[in-house]
Order: sequence, then structure tokens, then C-alpha cells
Amino acid sequence: MVSTEFLKQVNGYGLTTAHILYRRPDHRWLLQSYVWQEYDLFPEFPELHRFLAFWEKKLEGPLHSVQVAHQKLIKPAELKAIDSEFSLH
Repeated sequence: MVSTEFLKQVNGYGLTTAHILYRRPDHRWLLQSYVWQEYDLFPEFPELHRFLAFWEKKLEGPLHSVQVAHQKLIKPAELKAIDSEFSLH
């Protein structure tokens, strides 16, 4: 059986990492860091937007900034033409 993560990758999802800085609810001057990671679609990032909407609705620490990195893990095969071949016996 194929994992759901692999199926997502085949369907164009890549690994998305978000570094979230947010203000502490009890000390608004203090920033804290949170790292979120999930398979998501570039450039819309529906999963990340869903998570950030949940954060703003349910959690008390207001968001300060979000930095996003995204990488597709399954890519088209790379082909290289070679001009010679060596045989080892």
C-alpha cells in the first residue's frame, strides 16, 4: 500500500517548512519561534493558509512573521548525454 505522503508528492505537493515568529500572550514584547512542516502546493500553500487561519482564530499569541521554504521531493528524471562508455570486466 502506498503512503498518503507519497501520493501527495506524485500529485505535485512538496515539503513546506514555515518558521513562525509570534508574540507571547503574557509578554507581548517577547517573540517566540515555532516551526511548522507539511506537504503543500506551491505557490498557493492551502495547507499553510489553513493552519495560519486556525492559529489566528484559536490561539492567543498574535503572529509577527512567517518565513516559508518549499521543496519538491519528486522531480522529473535528469538525463545526461555521454560521449563515451567504459566497460569493466
